[in-house]
Amino acid sequence: MISSKLKSNLKTSRRIKVLIVLLTILVITFFIPKGESIESEVKVGEIWVQDDLIASKTFEVLKDPVQYENEKKNAELKILPVFLRNTSLEKLMIDSLSNYNKILLENIYSNSIINKTNLSDKSFQIFLKLKSKKNNIIKLLDLSKIILKDIYDKGILDVTRKEIKKDSIQLRLKNIQRAVPIDNFIEYDKINEYLIYKIRAEVISDTEIENALKEYISLFIKPNIVFSLGLTEDYKNLAKQKIPRNIGIINENERIIAKHDRITPEAKLKIDSYRIAKGDERTFFVDLLQIIGIYLHLLLLVLPFIIYIYLFRKKIFEDNLKITLIAINFILISYLTFLINSIKTSLPIEYLIFVPVSSMLLTILFDSRVGFYSNVVLSLIVGALRGNDYTFAATNIITGGLAAYTVRDIKNRTQIFRSFLYIFIGYALSIMAFGFERYQSISEIIYSLAFSSTNALLSPVITYGLIIFFEKIFNTTTDLTLLELTDLNSPLLKDLAKNAPGTFSHSIAMGTLVETTAEAIGANPILARVGAYYHDIGKMIEPGIFVENQIDTHNIHENISPEKSRDIIVAHVEKGIELGQKYKLPNEIIDFIPMHHGTMVLTYFYEKAKNLYGETNVNIDEYRYPGPKPKTKETALVMLADACESTIRSIEETDTQVIENVINNLINSRIEDGQLDESPLTFNDIKKIKESFFNILIGLHHRRIRYPNQDEMETKGEEKL
Repeated sequence: MISSKLKSNLKTSRRIKVLIVLLTILVITFFIPKGESIESEVKVGEIWVQDDLIASKTFEVLKDPVQYENEKKNAELKILPVFLRNTSLEKLMIDSLSNYNKILLENIYSNSIINKTNLSDKSFQIFLKLKSKKNNIIKLLDLSKIILKDIYDKGILDVTRKEIKKDSIQLRLKNIQRAVPIDNFIEYDKINEYLIYKIRAEVISDTEIENALKEYISLFIKPNIVFSLGLTEDYKNLAKQKIPRNIGIINENERIIAKHDRITPEAKLKIDSYRIAKGDERTFFVDLLQIIGIYLHLLLLVLPFIIYIYLFRKKIFEDNLKITLIAINFILISYLTFLINSIKTSLPIEYLIFVPVSSMLLTILFDSRVGFYSNVVLSLIVGALRGNDYTFAATNIITGGLAAYTVRDIKNRTQIFRSFLYIFIGYALSIMAFGFERYQSISEIIYSLAFSSTNALLSPVITYGLIIFFEKIFNTTTDLTLLELTDLNSPLLKDLAKNAPGTFSHSIAMGTLVETTAEAIGANPILARVGAYYHDIGKMIEPGIFVENQIDTHNIHENISPEKSRDIIVAHVEKGIELGQKYKLPNEIIDFIPMHHGTMVLTYFYEKAKNLYGETNVNIDEYRYPGPKPKTKETALVMLADACESTIRSIEETDTQVIENVINNLINSRIEDGQLDESPLTFNDIKKIKESFFNILIGLHHRRIRYPNQDEMETKGEEKL
């Protein structure tokens, strides 16, 4: 087992952090095909602004990859499927039928009426009826042999015509091969139709005899024209190999294109072929330099994002697991780009690179700024992987930004799917803007829109699935998980309501209080509410020792020492943490259990101890909660709400000034005690918290009108049966 200390070191180690970043960039580096430059690809219609391009070596002008693939595909389509004739099977089956004819006759003319053949009982009985007409049955069995031989002579295919997809096949017998129309053969699944046709052709009009004979012959029918996948593939590969790869040759010192010439399709083929030829002659040292250049290029793209995380998202930066999660996102999208690049087609399949998935995923898992900034960096990386494609990078920055916007305040999992429209709008506007600017044809724009709409449709679906995966694997808490924890029917909250109803009521009231206040100070309202719901779950273990759960007025702490009372009360924190871990609550929620107490003094028991033992004999630190102090706005908010809600609930005075004084004094006392020193709350936040608490608590504690006869109802009446 890995010790908790080692786990902590692995999670926060700076060396591992650096290693994750460097390895991620290294992996992405190798997604750029070897020997190809990441300089911008030339495009048809552009002007060659560089000096005349002169060939430094003789090279072949290669065909356009799409054209070459189409030619190979056409050559492959012309190849007929190859079938082998199994003559040994034919002989075996015909001989088997001849031998079985004798066995069948013996069974028919034996004294036994038991069916010992492979025929059905019905067919066997039909043959028995012919027992008295020996010549007829012998003639019938001879006919079966003739029909079977005819079927095998014609040939039975082992695949259907639909699967063959050709009008003819190549039939191979020994070393002889010839093309034969498929109509010359019988499909195996149509053999019964052919059998009936042949039997009726022999003027057999008795349906029962016809069916019995058909069943009998069928026992000896197997496909003898067998498809050979291996031979067919061999012929296809041979046909593809015969297709020439080049369309011409450029000699050494020959001009490929002149400066200021327009790049035609032919010129582009020459330039691309020259680039490939130059790549073929590269040495190991040159390749190594190129890899180093690519690596540095990618590092420079990622560096600003790393600096942002370091300066403004310390929680992410300090957690290697979260950095790994971001790295996996980058690697997956980069690998998808690599796969898309390897497909040679004129269709705009680059729009199937799901960059919006990454921006949505990181927005949901972290926040919208992390999602947006990571999207900018990832879009630039994808643009680099596609040959410094500025247009594609800009398109993804726009679309990914919109995708992140749609899930920035996600409240439920189905909300993810509303991003479809925004992603499509982002792609559509970008495609049309760049398309019109570059004089693209309408058909090209429509194709791009079609592929981008597929991306827009699939991105929310993929994001939905990946969220579940990353939450489980990386133990990450999203607002979606937090919302699920607010379900009052969850086992833990149901147990709390059942075992400690007073604590449960207090927690729910706190949830409302902190959620509204959190919005005012820029904290996470959902996290604050969930933290409030679960902050005192440890009290359900021994609910009776806490005053809010005591039904009568008797307080058990009156009869025990202050030290014991202190230990009992403080123990609910540890028990709460254990319960949270048992029910697999997120760490962010478990943090609320100790932090909402911080290192506050248990004032009641401290004062009791001073009265008993004298002030000089009591150490105040022994009557403090173990901590830690609140480290986030949310945990600090729950600490303040816990004190204010429970205290206001206990007072009978409804005067607004009294309530305001209580809130101010409780919050100020915690500030003076240093309980908020480690939290990011500002003085402005404190002011807003006081105002929000007052407005909400005054509403909860307002005076109610007494009902008529309420005094009578409050007195114990006589029990009536």
